Amino acid sequence: MSRQMQYREFLEAKMCMARKSGFSVAAEAVHPMLKPHQRDIVRWCLDGGCRGIFAAFGLGKTLMQLEIMRQVGQREAMRQLIICPLGVRGEFRADADKLGMDIRFVRRSEEVDGTGLYLTNYESVRDGRLDPNLFGAVSLDEASVLRSFGSKTYQTFLALFEAVKYRFVATATPSPNRYKELIHYAGFLGIMDTGQALTRFFQRDSTKANNLTLYPHKEREFWLWVNSWAIFLQRPSDLGYSDEGYDLPPLHVHYHEVASGTGPTVERDGQVRLLPDASLSMVAASREKRASLPARVAKMVELVEAEPNEHCIIWHDQEAERHAIKAALPEVVDIYGSQDLDVREDRVAAFSRGEIRRFATKPVLSGSGCNFQRHCRMAIFLGIGFKFNDFIQAVHRIHRFLQGRDCHIHIIYADTETRVLETLKRKWRQHEDMVEKMSDIIRKYGLSHADMGIELRRSIGVERIEVKGKLFRAVNNDCVEETRAMAEGSVDLIVTSIPFANHYEYTPSYNDFGHTDDNGHFWGQMDYLTPELLRVLAPGRIYACHVKDRIMFGNVTGKGAPTVSPFHAEAIFHAQRHEFDYMGMITVVTDVVRENNQTYRLGWTEQCKDGSKMGVGSPEYILIFRKPQTDRTKGYADTPVSKTKDEYSRARWQVDAHAFWRSSGDRLVSPDELAMMGPDALARAFTEASLQGIYDYEEHVRIGEALELRGALPATFMSIAPGSQDPDVWHDVNRMRTLNGEQKRRSLNMHVCPLQFDIVDRLIRRYSNNGDLVFDPFGGLMTVPYRAVKLGRRGYGVELNAGYWSDGVKYCRAAEQELTAPSLFDFCTAESAA
Repeated sequence: MSRQMQYREFLEAKMCMARKSGFSVAAEAVHPMLKPHQRDIVRWCLDGGCRGIFAAFGLGKTLMQLEIMRQVGQREAMRQLIICPLGVRGEFRADADKLGMDIRFVRRSEEVDGTGLYLTNYESVRDGRLDPNLFGAVSLDEASVLRSFGSKTYQTFLALFEAVKYRFVATATPSPNRYKELIHYAGFLGIMDTGQALTRFFQRDSTKANNLTLYPHKEREFWLWVNSWAIFLQRPSDLGYSDEGYDLPPLHVHYHEVASGTGPTVERDGQVRLLPDASLSMVAASREKRASLPARVAKMVELVEAEPNEHCIIWHDQEAERHAIKAALPEVVDIYGSQDLDVREDRVAAFSRGEIRRFATKPVLSGSGCNFQRHCRMAIFLGIGFKFNDFIQAVHRIHRFLQGRDCHIHIIYADTETRVLETLKRKWRQHEDMVEKMSDIIRKYGLSHADMGIELRRSIGVERIEVKGKLFRAVNNDCVEETRAMAEGSVDLIVTSIPFANHYEYTPSYNDFGHTDDNGHFWGQMDYLTPELLRVLAPGRIYACHVKDRIMFGNVTGKGAPTVSPFHAEAIFHAQRHEFDYMGMITVVTDVVRENNQTYRLGWTEQCKDGSKMGVGSPEYILIFRKPQTDRTKGYADTPVSKTKDEYSRARWQVDAHAFWRSSGDRLVSPDELAMMGPDALARAFTEASLQGIYDYEEHVRIGEALELRGALPATFMSIAPGSQDPDVWHDVNRMRTLNGEQKRRSLNMHVCPLQFDIVDRLIRRYSNNGDLVFDPFGGLMTVPYRAVKLGRRGYGVELNAGYWSDGVKYCRAAEQELTAPSLFDFCTAESAA
């Protein structure tokens, strides 16, 4: 097979589809009680082996989970386990009886005896009383308990169930405003590592750690991937079946505003707030809840007494609210967290059967899994909060399929909670938008992996476009394909910043090197490019590769503390494996304060708690590789990069060649002198002074401490960084001098990782001759060819992202025009000669 075909297969293997690890079941083997849409979903789940069922309220998730477990038990002699919220045990037992299944409820490992189907609650597993390794198949009912990444429940479940062969999740409402919840489900099911999925689909906010949003260009692929392992079903017709019997009745939402009773408040900082706002903080929210409780309870009583014959559920969040409900309506039956579990479940079941008319509970206790639609169509929310999932789950305890009457939801809120209400409504709209996106994909592809794979395959490949000038060539193409077509030995210098593995994705194409699973996968794609770079580079010439190590977060790696992936070391070994000679590296100093603001890795507070977890700042590196010269008995390149001694003095050579050593002694600039300067001038003056004098570490610290006492030490960047006298440690790179500055001025799309002019210029001057061809396989905004033209060389850049490439062409053209456009003097000379 040709290398080109191998590369194509490598790209196609990137298609993100969940693997199948289950078994096939014939349609007629599914219990006849299941409806057609339930039968299809059961067969699809069993075929996949580890799958998610996200079906709307009332579509039969309980029956589907039971049938899945029945089929597993028939095929393999292993125990099955369904884990459900408290209060749902009765629902499973009733449906198990319909299927003729035996089901046992257990809370401890010692209660498990023999094969068959078992039922338990989340608390038993989370607290370690029940060992999941006793079972070969597990299904999580109302799996939203896994919502919080890093929570005890999620971390425990993720680790505990790794060895379980068949895993399933079932819930009706994946959180619409937190797509990462779906990533957590994928991690539990073993579909994709959580950290890998976050990197593949989500972009980072460089100003704030853990603030991740879905890449706009990855949204379609993300939902197709989710649908390869999870079924989102809103109605049977999404799978082509009749909706008869599944028509939801109208939902009437009534908003009741009451006076809070609070006046102006004095904040902790002494500021007086004339109009209290519950959305400002949790403290403010709690204060407004307490102040408005009497008015909210009065409105609740009014609503209940207006419908004396209706069954009604009253939702609340605080114990003070529960006590106020009982005081105002003594006939209300309530449940609470410290209550005996059996008592709680009996009261939930009694309300579900219609034996209790008025019931008070919290969404966290009864908002998931309970079916109250048989006798109840009225719900009152005594207040509103910030947890949309709890709210929407509670709404659908009564508004669900098989509800035969119009439903009325009453939301009582204080006049100081209007912004909280706006947030609730916004999240509700987001929820409906997400549901519609998922329904659209299901209606288009059904449960077919093959059709989804065809859709994903369309994003492989790019139509090559070239723009060529006298001094530059800019190509929109896959860099592997482009470099493969270049002539051997045609490039005099390679300067590039390779993608930092899967840290960023620049395009929606599978050709994108950032679209890889991990470092190993990334270097696998580089294995197709690096040999071509060696081939096209002239013998004895330099390949300068800009890299940066990767910060690995402890909650992703499981190591608890941030660690560093030595990406620059991997890059060295990779290039050596492809026969480049390693010549050394240049260190580009970065701002440790800014880095910490992005990663929270080197925090002052954490250092004070435990210095053992403290690493150091992560600089950037320029790795210098050389293509072996033709004559290995001599060190010279076939075409040397030569300079005269007049232009390259002995003194400059000594500075260029020496190592980095600093001594101690002398004083630095005083704090009083520095404190009078602005932050920018301060940073510049301190660095210059540290280069002129002899460095003293203790004095450096004392200056910083004195500046902090004066309030002159910035927290957003490092203002007193020492300068480096080593030419291979570059402290003075101006990080703002990139083409992003021009992009911003023109209101154009800025590059994720722009390469600084300072770095490019120094490398071009140091390692090339005038007129040489300088090549960048990852051209981005064409910074390298642009600077090459400006410095009297020729530039050649390749970029996959059409937007970046198009903008880069304009910069290259402008640079060429600047050098080649005739001046007035040229016209005068030509006229004189004529």
